[in-house]
Amino acid sequence: MSGLALARVLTGAGFGVRVLDKGRGSGGRLSTRKSADGGTFDHGAQYFTARDPLFRALVEAWMAEGIAAEWHGRIGTLTRGVVGPAKAPVRYVGVPGMNAVAKALADGLDVRTGVRVERVEREGRAWRLTSETGEDLGLAEVVVAAVPAPQAVPLLAGAPELAAQAGSARLSPCWAVMARFDAPVAVALDGAFVEDSPLSWVARDTSKPGRAPGERWVLHGSPEYSAAHLEETAEAMAPKLVAAFSQALGRDVHAVEAVAHRWRFAMPSPPIEASSLYDAALGLGACGDWCAGPRVEGAFLSGVALARRIAAP
Repeated sequence: MSGLALARVLTGAGFGVRVLDKGRGSGGRLSTRKSADGGTFDHGAQYFTARDPLFRALVEAWMAEGIAAEWHGRIGTLTRGVVGPAKAPVRYVGVPGMNAVAKALADGLDVRTGVRVERVEREGRAWRLTSETGEDLGLAEVVVAAVPAPQAVPLLAGAPELAAQAGSARLSPCWAVMARFDAPVAVALDGAFVEDSPLSWVARDTSKPGRAPGERWVLHGSPEYSAAHLEETAEAMAPKLVAAFSQALGRDVHAVEAVAHRWRFAMPSPPIEASSLYDAALGLGACGDWCAGPRVEGAFLSGVALARRIAAP
């Protein structure tokens, strides 16, 4: 989100921009994965809110195009079978999956996926980029690392002060499980912040607008539990978090499909006190939700803030 927002603003300002993404598709944690029943799971970011006028205007445009919609799911808290209320901001989701908004931002941009940048080295007044496979990715006057802070640090080596700032950011991991059930889960909630549990959040993915029918849930492990089990296998973690879901519900549930995914850098705790990082003299910067706030909106605003700094005369 952050890198795409930056690329979109700079492209609109007349800059030549190329996005290099290590993933198979753009979006990072704005991710959607297919289920065995033909449906999907939003296993990363679950929804987004829109408080800033600029982001709110973009969300309204997405809604007009059918790319996003309000999620009217019943959201609350869940503590060992006891349901409670939760704050009720307007929540939005991408349609038909969270990755729809990333695809919309990437549309028309020069994006190369499946490319992981390993080295950013000074060459004259420019930077030469090299991939992890040794491929020469060319020269750029300005390089931005729109990746989690720990991954940004080595890319910012040419600007030690920026690298140190990025190195000060702390990000918590999250184990996510995509669970499908052959019958509706009996709970009067579509999303819940889970308390006193290895889980922090659960959501009935099929309650979101534009999703295929079925009973598909996303289960997020708490930061503490995920960190304690960080190096376990996905095969081991899936049944553990389904069992934690049973405990949170106060009744046994059995998934017919359960697949785990590890987000090693999921949540800044807390973000650094800067909307973005940039050394104008060197042409090196970084942006992301670890700068401006641990939300989709924060990532977007960080990218926009850095784009404006780069474009400033």
